[in-house]
Amino acid sequence: MKIGVITYENRGSYATSTEVDEDELLEKILKEVEIAFNFEVWSDPKVDWKKYSLLLIKSPWDYFDRYTEFLTWCHSVQELGIPTLNSMETILWNSDKWYLKEIQQKGFPIVPTHYLRKQEPFDLGNFFTDFDTDKLIIKPTVSGGSKNTLKLQKESWREKQEMIAALLNQEDFMVQPFVEEVAKTGEYSYIFFNREFSHAVLKSPKKGEFRVQHFFGGTIHQVSPTPDQLEYLQKLVDTFANDTLYARVDGVWTEGVFYLMELELIEPYLFLFTSAKAMENYKKALLERISEYVGGI
Repeated sequence: MKIGVITYENRGSYATSTEVDEDELLEKILKEVEIAFNFEVWSDPKVDWKKYSLLLIKSPWDYFDRYTEFLTWCHSVQELGIPTLNSMETILWNSDKWYLKEIQQKGFPIVPTHYLRKQEPFDLGNFFTDFDTDKLIIKPTVSGGSKNTLKLQKESWREKQEMIAALLNQEDFMVQPFVEEVAKTGEYSYIFFNREFSHAVLKSPKKGEFRVQHFFGGTIHQVSPTPDQLEYLQKLVDTFANDTLYARVDGVWTEGVFYLMELELIEPYLFLFTSAKAMENYKKALLERISEYVGGI
């Protein structure tokens, strides 16, 4: 058996400013158990995918920049019948943030959201009124790393109207009220392996910034959910990520209610450096799933 580990052309660049390159951690685990593997760039047309018995989706961190091409690749892997972790059905469902609407319809709160179809006429001024806010966030429904994510002020958004219109001419967008808890406290990420809770972090933005990612100066702190919080998060994972190797639940708590911002099931950074337990949980879950395809691990 040979495993293909899916990455992208600039492998490693995302992790250059973090404490751990998680591709390297995965590589170390696979070498320890003597599993044959290669890292493969998903967009490389020269790869013979049929030689792999399993594909581990790890770091295709440019898929949202080449979305049509990525979808074509996903469907080609499906047609070849090659299993993937997470499953290709999950990857496709999770690749466009319209999935949040489905989660909301099942009774799980999300940050209030209005979706704008590509080239749909819009007046963002109405959303300030509808959401009763003086700050809005707009971002593409297919995105990552806060790409084309804008924070708009009620008194000045029209200064960016031309730029916003140009963006909306290219793809679907989502409009949300700015969540003050993100600026005050931060955004929580809860990581699950094989549906079991592993660890959690709080990502806090630097002063004057609204984006929490480390490459925007955000800081990361290990946290632990309360039993009641974990019960709710577990229900969410069981409902929408019940066959996943990895799942990251991102959101904020407001007056005891969790508002989901993203359910990351494709290529989340897993914050394995935050504790030895996190790394142990990841390794255990990974080998459990791989053993379904190859014995003797």
